[in-house]
Amino acid sequence: MSDHNFDCVIDRHNTNSIKWDCMPQYLGIDGSDLLPMWVSDFDFACPPAVQQALQQRVAHGVFGYSERRDDYFTAMQQWFARRHQLTIEREWIHSIEGVIPGISLLLQMLTRPGEGIVIQGPCYGSFAKIIGLNERRMIDNPLQRKGNSYEMDLPQLERLFMVERPAMMILCNPHNPTGRSWTLTELYELATLCQQHGVTLVSDEIWADLQLDGHRHTSVLSLPAHLLPNMVVATSASKSFGLSSLRISNFIIPDPVLRQRFKQRLDAHGLDVFNALSMEAATAAYQHGEAWLNGLLGYLTENRRWFAEQLTTRLPQLQLMEADATYLAWIDCRQLGLPDDELKQRLIEEARIVPSMGVGFGEGGQGFIRLNLGCPRSYLEQALDGLETLVAKNPHLSHAPV
Repeated sequence: MSDHNFDCVIDRHNTNSIKWDCMPQYLGIDGSDLLPMWVSDFDFACPPAVQQALQQRVAHGVFGYSERRDDYFTAMQQWFARRHQLTIEREWIHSIEGVIPGISLLLQMLTRPGEGIVIQGPCYGSFAKIIGLNERRMIDNPLQRKGNSYEMDLPQLERLFMVERPAMMILCNPHNPTGRSWTLTELYELATLCQQHGVTLVSDEIWADLQLDGHRHTSVLSLPAHLLPNMVVATSASKSFGLSSLRISNFIIPDPVLRQRFKQRLDAHGLDVFNALSMEAATAAYQHGEAWLNGLLGYLTENRRWFAEQLTTRLPQLQLMEADATYLAWIDCRQLGLPDDELKQRLIEEARIVPSMGVGFGEGGQGFIRLNLGCPRSYLEQALDGLETLVAKNPHLSHAPV
């Protein structure tokens, strides 16, 4: 286990942090005296081994055109073999500056303007954004709530495939914002439907390493070989190790024809040179970051357990959904009886916290908020105190109907 002190508070102000410094530009609020719990990056320093690797590379002082070396690929392959029991061939791996840019290229490659892309709401907002900006249609196959968790609606998905005849579906595994990690059975049934209907399944697995309480990630790459030609898997070390601004991700494409088309798309956009610091950071993380990550997962698991316990005891009006993975809290606030706009206003003005509003994840997120639990425990204590203040100032909310 890591001996890293995740309780340490690091001041992120004045570091060009979107989460802490850019609320005026992104949200239209000052935010200087608010607790930001909206952007999904965590407030911990990255692993010491990564910091050391970056310092050594910076000390060299030359930053010309750079390419991935053997150790970049080997570190990634060994990580996925050791951590997720996956065998990934080197030629399957193509790199690009981020998961969302890569998915955007894929939808340009696989679909035409006006055609539909299937998602499963509540949906990560950037999926909807790139679908719309690329002049494609978003086809929502909403997840079905079962108790405090969610399931895929596969019968409805099959009907959508038959009627809409889409060429592409985006899967989020683990799912943002709900935290569901899909099972092998669910993935097999989903992938079979995609193959039967000629749909390429693009699986965003950027959260794969952040499994809570000993849960195991199941990748679509674990499925039988006959299903793999319809698969593209997007991965990155960024969520796992706190490297989001270093901008490098990997798209794993088993099928040679699809792989060659994607490579041509990268070349067409001039995406054939890589950031020297990004490669160093990702390589060091996969080579030397495992003990640190294990420590982080223990801390995140305990953060979530503590937060859930506090909500149950102090704020039973708020219902935390179960999660297998991520450091995101998906919270049902509908018992407060507040419209989304008013809920947002009260959270900012009375609770003094900045959430991601559930409505930003689509229709299925109405009445929900998403909070980032990837932070020192003291921030969570501050958030709970703020939520209590909100309810105390509005005692009628505690009696609002479901």
